[in-house]
Amino acid sequence: MIVVVCPGQGSQTPGFLAPWLELDGAADRLAAFSDAAQVDLVAHGTESDADTIRDTRIAQPLIVAASILAWEQLTQGGQRPNGVAGHSVGEIAALVAAGVTDAEAGMRLVGVRGRAMADAAARVETGMSAVVGGDEQQVLEAIAAHGLTPANYNGGAQIVAAGELPALAALAEQAPRGARVIPLQVAGAFHTPFMAPAQDTLRTALADVAAVADPALPLWTNSDGGTVTDGSRALELIVHQVANPVRWDLCMASFAERGVTGIIELAPAGALVGLAKRGLRGVPSVAVKTPDDLAAAIELLAA
Repeated sequence: MIVVVCPGQGSQTPGFLAPWLELDGAADRLAAFSDAAQVDLVAHGTESDADTIRDTRIAQPLIVAASILAWEQLTQGGQRPNGVAGHSVGEIAALVAAGVTDAEAGMRLVGVRGRAMADAAARVETGMSAVVGGDEQQVLEAIAAHGLTPANYNGGAQIVAAGELPALAALAEQAPRGARVIPLQVAGAFHTPFMAPAQDTLRTALADVAAVADPALPLWTNSDGGTVTDGSRALELIVHQVANPVRWDLCMASFAERGVTGIIELAPAGALVGLAKRGLRGVPSVAVKTPDDLAAAIELLAA
């Protein structure tokens, strides 16, 4: 039971696409993805600095493009995992991997999503911070006491708080007992009501998706950790999650219930494998950060 997972925003680092461009055909694929998303992925993935790629308009297409490129390389020999899931914007890459829509349509959607969420974030200065450790109930009470929202339930003793920056700063100064508060490299309070204006924009964009198929692989949803079998419903759920919490904890619980025996995280990898090591202890994992990691991922997939 091998599950492929696709990371969310904050996973990007300067220059992370450079090694992928060395693969045959990668430059052409990224050029097509750039046109679809209306973002110069090659320039931003190889030359732009950390502040530039923190911009939601840029970060989201970069991350999804990298995951799709890694997926195509991983599965070009015909092997498939037993299921796929994506964290936050990674759900769009997961939709592509599951065959709900094609790569170019997915990149058009993530371009719209990134622009719409950036516009929504510009209305009020907001952000997100990971709260790691501590008693979950006490953490949730502290988040609420500061007027913040639990935006991501990540499992592995991590909850992400979101809201206005002064409130996040106050939470860091008065961290719950046994917890650390770590600011995230994102430019808005994603998965909260602050993002409601972006939902209408993304919902309108769905009308331009010409071909929608039901998932060809088990596809888990951030909404409640369950699987979704209807392609149209899967698209609706990516609109829902923009302004609602990501329940990655429930996704990992579902993986465990299905008897997961391996996790492969697509580029730009690392965060979800880290959560799996804490939430799915003992389950082998591979983080595909560069093409050099594909051999280990393919070996795990074959096993």
